[in-house]
Amino acid sequence: MEIEYKAGSDYYTEKHRPQFHFSTLSGNLADPNGLIYYEDEYHLFHQKNGMWAHAISPDLVHWEHMDIALEHDELGQALSGSAVVDWNDSSGLFDGESGLVAIYTNTTGGEAQSIAYSNDNGRTWERYEGNPVIENPGIKDFRDPKVFWHEETEKWVMIVSTDKSVTFYNSDDLIDWEYQSQFGDGHGTHVAVWECPDLFRLPVDGDEDNQRWVMHVSVGDNEETNGSTAQYFVGEFDGTQFIHEQDPELVSITDAGQDFYAAQSFSGMQEEDGRRVWLGWMANWRYPYQSPTDPWMGSMSIPRELSLKESNDGHIQLMQQPIEELETLRETELSLDPFEVEGTYDVDFDGTNYEFRLKATWEDLEELGIRLRMGEEDEQTIVGVQPEEEKVFLDRSLAGLEQLTDRNGEPFTFGAKFEEAYEADQKEIEIHGFVDESSVEMFINDGETVFTNLIYTTPTNHGLQLYTKGGTAEIEEFTAYHLRSTWRQTPENSDIEYLVVNEEKVELQVGEEHVLTAYAKPDWVNEEQVDYEWSVENEEYLTLTEEQDGVRVVGEQPGSTEVMVKDVSSDVETRITVRVE
Repeated sequence: MEIEYKAGSDYYTEKHRPQFHFSTLSGNLADPNGLIYYEDEYHLFHQKNGMWAHAISPDLVHWEHMDIALEHDELGQALSGSAVVDWNDSSGLFDGESGLVAIYTNTTGGEAQSIAYSNDNGRTWERYEGNPVIENPGIKDFRDPKVFWHEETEKWVMIVSTDKSVTFYNSDDLIDWEYQSQFGDGHGTHVAVWECPDLFRLPVDGDEDNQRWVMHVSVGDNEETNGSTAQYFVGEFDGTQFIHEQDPELVSITDAGQDFYAAQSFSGMQEEDGRRVWLGWMANWRYPYQSPTDPWMGSMSIPRELSLKESNDGHIQLMQQPIEELETLRETELSLDPFEVEGTYDVDFDGTNYEFRLKATWEDLEELGIRLRMGEEDEQTIVGVQPEEEKVFLDRSLAGLEQLTDRNGEPFTFGAKFEEAYEADQKEIEIHGFVDESSVEMFINDGETVFTNLIYTTPTNHGLQLYTKGGTAEIEEFTAYHLRSTWRQTPENSDIEYLVVNEEKVELQVGEEHVLTAYAKPDWVNEEQVDYEWSVENEEYLTLTEEQDGVRVVGEQPGSTEVMVKDVSSDVETRITVRVE
């Protein structure tokens, strides 16, 4: 299947379209697959209706869509899996040279594991004629193989999902596999199927002589967590068996938000620069393809660098931080001198695509928060800390979309508040945030707590405010950066690229009124210099009254027409369809 697109000025500008996150051109996006670094390229494959869609990047930030890598074949779908570089041609598929091998789940006759290989840096793929390489062992859930080379045993290792557990296999050649062991019983949460496992080694507190293995699994849709989630385990792995070294009943949740699933780490990067980097599907299995977006469904999180940190009580925790390559997207910077907040403080920074850093301290305080994407009628997303409650939180209950219909056809409360425990005696917090058109990702205290949440707020909402309740906070650092789109060239001289409006379609009754607003992009355009001009195509149906922040439209008689808004100086224009009944 070939991909065709043209990156013009309107490319990736649809309502809610992510500007610095990866999303597919059209259709459904799901689990990241086969993440690998090879020959100076990063490969991102992902699930798309049981196929492997494909994109390539030089920097993990800017992506180019490629043709579909693995379509359906006689063995059914190509479900999630991984990819490796067969450097020494252990498989015998590359005539003594190196090449890429993809390991995935096929579906005909029950889930089983198959492989495909590429001799041309992932551009084209050929299925192994002896597929599947591991037959289904007689169980329903047997999928999502993650494969890597284990140096100490000089074997390929596969960790594969087997219902509410994972199973290990070993191989010399990526073709013939032998069962080794199973892990899961009595460890962590078993409220739903375990999926998309990963296993990798990390130093503790940066000490290369003190390393642990991290096993990660996503946990499917369930009532206990009100949707899907993910968990991790820390321990030892000898190439055949994983030993969890912490309390078996401990449940270590990967992300305190609701929209981080199926995370996979990149193979090959560790040899190149020493980092372990992963990204996840920014969605939830309660509403995987129910978002109000078109023509695409789903996006990926920003890539994150992983590390381990040992706490004072000896607990080893997984840490996540944004990769440094994201800094190349910064276009402007606002840096404030230290100041106090008691009540509210409006930050002189507007935007819908940005990064910020906050460092704050306090003595006695009920709550400190940041209101993001603020707009009319109290729409906002809030991230903050409640010291007295010993909680850090992210609240999207007022972000705009309150409810959606889930995958079962039932109403689901999308607008909700997400909380995680926080040690109040610290009396300080650091928040590193990334805000995009339809998502917020918050990294608390160097990523010891992370919130990943989708938001579907009014596109023109761009306000930013700090606030406190029940006390004063010392803001020791506040810095914000507008971020460039990764999908289009940056306009020169702060030129207006396009206009967004609060509504793309409006339905009115005769006599009913509605306020329309517009916002110039990119975010660093000075709104005070934008001269908006509003007009209506057919004045019989509507009357317009311009106001300070937009235009008020009133339905006059039944019919359909368009309202136009443009910037007079640049002639950049957009249109809103209005139907009067």
